[in-house]
Amino acid sequence: MDKPFAITLDVGSSLANKTGSWRTSRPVYLDRLPPCNHACPAGENIQNWLFHAEGGHYEAAWRALTADNPLPGVMGRVCYHPCEGACNRGQLDEPVGINSVERFLGDEALRRGWKFEPPARETGKRVLVVGAGPSGLVAAYHLRRFGHTVKIVEAGPFAGGMMRFGIPKYRLPREVLDGEIQRILDLGIELQLDTKVADIREAMAAGGFDAAFLAVGAHIAKRAFIPAGSAARMLDAVSVLRSMEGEDKPMLGRRVVVYGGGNTALDVARTAKRLGASEAIIVYRRTREKMPAHDFEVEEALQEGILIKWLSTIKNMADGGTLTVEKMALDDKGFPQPTGEIETLEADSLVMALGQDVDLSLLEGVPGLEIKDGVVQVGTNMMTGYPGVFAGGDMVPSERTVTVAAGHGKKAARHIDGWLSGNAWVPPQKHEIATFGNLNTWYYSDAPKTVRPLLDIMRRKSTFEEVVSGLDEKNALFEARRCLSCGNCFECDNCYGVCPDNAVIKLGPGNRFEFNYDYCKGCGICVSECPCGAIKMVPETI
Repeated sequence: MDKPFAITLDVGSSLANKTGSWRTSRPVYLDRLPPCNHACPAGENIQNWLFHAEGGHYEAAWRALTADNPLPGVMGRVCYHPCEGACNRGQLDEPVGINSVERFLGDEALRRGWKFEPPARETGKRVLVVGAGPSGLVAAYHLRRFGHTVKIVEAGPFAGGMMRFGIPKYRLPREVLDGEIQRILDLGIELQLDTKVADIREAMAAGGFDAAFLAVGAHIAKRAFIPAGSAARMLDAVSVLRSMEGEDKPMLGRRVVVYGGGNTALDVARTAKRLGASEAIIVYRRTREKMPAHDFEVEEALQEGILIKWLSTIKNMADGGTLTVEKMALDDKGFPQPTGEIETLEADSLVMALGQDVDLSLLEGVPGLEIKDGVVQVGTNMMTGYPGVFAGGDMVPSERTVTVAAGHGKKAARHIDGWLSGNAWVPPQKHEIATFGNLNTWYYSDAPKTVRPLLDIMRRKSTFEEVVSGLDEKNALFEARRCLSCGNCFECDNCYGVCPDNAVIKLGPGNRFEFNYDYCKGCGICVSECPCGAIKMVPETI
């Protein structure tokens, strides 16, 4: 414990007004890391772009957002918004609708035709990106902004990867996806479709590329052995969703059973309903609590009449379309075990949605690579064991979401740029996280989260119209203004107004404040009155 000390002052001395000897601690301004920023897999500076949005400066907000993530219209629809789960406001009333505001900004940019600024310089370096899914597109965007020449090679007939071939139109309208992809390509990025890279080293040598980023999606459906008659109709979920992008839609029949418990299983069942199935049943071997699909998507599916058989497993499928299903029961450790209890289901088709694998054939013969559990191992710099070849998205160990893939693309682009320049990119040190306990929430009034409207249930069952609508400008502005600016000064003037010693100096708009320690007595009132927790007391040093 610090001992108190005293000093005798000569009134005529220059120390006459000094108060340092009266303090055991002093206030300091600081920036804390907002929990939303910390939780974002894409590395967005969420609080920064919300600040612009709440002032009605939408283009500035969009440009701040797209400095990290060039797909806000897509993310505002398909991201599972872990930022909102981390939002401090959730402990006050409800989290800020960050995802809703992101979607609004993305749609506003498409409506107004906002474009990205071209790169300020050209480096002369060439980078090959394999795969035009979210990770590849985001990596290409950032690499082009660094001034590198970028070419994307895509095996499919369209860009978008699993955003196009794995997410139905009722969740992600194609005009939004196409608009945001085209804006990225307009930076001067070359896209070559219908071309599969068979050998990455050969492709790099033939094109004179200095580095490569591999972002091949998980398009190969996993299999499970289910005895079936020769006439039984068994499909995989990836093929079903992919075929929805063509003119010939899949023929699933009136009774469809989907085997699996992820978001893809829900997407297939909901798609089957929209194609006219009278019954769409999901069979899943565990409980709802263990289901990997997101809960709000489960709710939407149940609303649309999708049936889910929990704790069930499919044993076989007969020629007539009869499925034998065995019921499971949880053991004392919570794992499902067979019970021997059997029931039958009639189905015109059985769709397997048990996960996907990545085609790694382009890496055959490449020395130094480590492949484990079907994915490529990479270092902290996203580089594989072969110099100059980087990888991200579904190809590496990670959660398989669009937002995670986008974050990989941005991170890899920074490391590729550093590798090409010979100056390794070092991530900046993160500030301490702004917790709810750092805030003084009595300054904030209750403001419940704005709920996005849903399409009426009958149209949801029969059309591929978008299910969840966006916010209008009024609601988006309200939602942005719910942000508490956790951990970062927004110049509310509280500290300036409450200081009893006039020790706070205003530095002008945008420049915040500083303390005049000649007058500060260390009372700490500024800390207790700062709404966003941007001041803390630190021990005094002599």
